[in-house]
Amino acid sequence: MLFALLWVPLRMNADVTVLLEEPYGYDGAFGGVGHTAVYLNRVCAASPTSLRRCEDGEHGVVISRYNRIGGHDWIAIPLVPYLYAVARPEDIPAYANSEIVASLRDQYRREHLLELAPDDASGHAPGGSWVQLIGSAYNRTSFTYELETTPQQDDELIGWLNGRQNRPLYRVATRNCADFVRGIVNFYYPKAVSRSIVADFGITTPKRVARSISEYSGRHSDLEFVSRVIPQVPGSIRRSKPVHGMAESVFKAKKYLLVLGFFEPYVAGGFAAAYLVDGRFKTDRKAMIFTLDDVESPLAGDERPADRKDRGESLLSSEASIAVKPVVAAKAPLSNFQ
Repeated sequence: MLFALLWVPLRMNADVTVLLEEPYGYDGAFGGVGHTAVYLNRVCAASPTSLRRCEDGEHGVVISRYNRIGGHDWIAIPLVPYLYAVARPEDIPAYANSEIVASLRDQYRREHLLELAPDDASGHAPGGSWVQLIGSAYNRTSFTYELETTPQQDDELIGWLNGRQNRPLYRVATRNCADFVRGIVNFYYPKAVSRSIVADFGITTPKRVARSISEYSGRHSDLEFVSRVIPQVPGSIRRSKPVHGMAESVFKAKKYLLVLGFFEPYVAGGFAAAYLVDGRFKTDRKAMIFTLDDVESPLAGDERPADRKDRGESLLSSEASIAVKPVVAAKAPLSNFQ
C-alpha cells in the first residue's frame, strides 16, 4: 500500500481568482469603478495572446480585457510582471516613485512586449493603455476572491480561449473588463456571476463580479474560498481610491449627489435607493496579506498608517513578497514568456 501511495502524485491546488483593483487617476477622481482581471495559478502564457498549462516553478497568469491594446480583446501576462513589472520576485522594489515605475515598465516592454507596444517614432516608450498590462501594484491596491478549480476545467478554458478569435470586442456598457471576467468565472461555475439591474443599471462592474463570487461561495460551502489583499507598493505615487459600483459612485460622491439633490431630488433619491437596496458590498478589510511563505494577519485597529507603510516596505523588500499564492517556491524559474 505504501508503494502504491508513492506513485500517487501530490495534488496541486488550482484556483480561479478574481482581482478587484481599486481605481486611480481620472477613474479614481470621478468616483471610480476600478478594474478587474482574473488570475489562474495553473494556467500560463505561451505568449500575450495564447495560453498553456504551467510547468513546475511557474506562478500562473493574469488575463484581462483591455481597450485598444495591440488589436486584441484580451491579454495574458505572467503574475509577477503584471503586479510589479519585473520578471523575478527578488527584483521587486521596496519603495517606488513614478520614475522608477516608468523605467521598470519600459524595460519589461522592450524585452517582452514590443509587438503589443512598439517604440514611438522617436524610439521611446509609446503612450496609450499598455502600461496597464504591467506593474498594477504600483498604482493600486487589489483584493482577491479565489475559488478552487480542477485541472480538467483549466484545460477546457485554455482550449476555449485559444480557439476563439482574439479580436477587439471592448464596449463600455456591454463588453468591458468585468464582462470578460464574468465570462471566465461562469465558464468554471455557470451563473455564478451576474449583472445588477438595480445598483449598476445592467452594466457589469468589477465590484459586482467580486460580490457575486463571494455570494456564490456562501451558497456552496463545499468549495474552498479565500479572500486576500495585494497592497499598493509603498512610495510617492498617489494612493488608489476605494472601488465603487455605478449607483454607489454617485451616492458616495457629495459633488454629484448635492447637485442632483438640488436640481433633481427624485433622481438623487433614486441613486440612493439603488445603492441601499442592491449596491452595498465592502471589500474585506480583514483580508490577509498573502506572501509566498505565509499569510500575515492584517494590521490591528490601533496601528498607525506609518506602521502599514513600514510593513509594506518590509514585505516588498523580501523575495517572498508576492501577494498571492504561487504554485511552488519563488526561486524556481518563471515561464519562458516573462
